[in-house]
Amino acid sequence: MTSLTRIPAPEGVAPGRGYHHVVWGTGRFVAISGQCALDEKGDVVGEGDARAQADQVFENLRRCLAAAGATFEDVVKLTYFVTDVAHLPAVRAARDAVIGPDQLPASSAVQVSALFRPELLVEIEAFAVTDQAS
Repeated sequence: MTSLTRIPAPEGVAPGRGYHHVVWGTGRFVAISGQCALDEKGDVVGEGDARAQADQVFENLRRCLAAAGATFEDVVKLTYFVTDVAHLPAVRAARDAVIGPDQLPASSAVQVSALFRPELLVEIEAFAVTDQAS
C-alpha cells in the first residue's frame, strides 16, 4: 500500500461530508474507467435499486483495482455519476461498506440525464496511486 496524504479541509474550505478535499501520493497512477452495475456477463444487477447497483459498482471497482495491484486504500479520487441525486445516500452507504472513514478519497458527484443503458442509475470512476511496480 502506498502512503497517501489526505486533507479533509484546507484552511478556509468547509469540510465535505464523506470525502477529503485533497489527496496525494507518490507512485504508479491507476485510472479505472467508469463502472456500472453489470455482472461478468454484462447483465444489469439491481434494476431499479440504487443500493444494489452501487454495491455491484463497488465490487467491479474492487476487481479492477485488484487487477492493477491496488485496493480501495489506494484510491485518491472517485467521481459519481447518478441519474438522480436522490441515489447519493445509497451510493455513500455502499462506499462506506468498502472504504473506511480514514481512507476517504477526493470526490465529485454529478447528476446526469442518462447513462448508456436506461436501467442503470449509477456509474463510478476511480483514480488510485499505488507503489507497486508494474
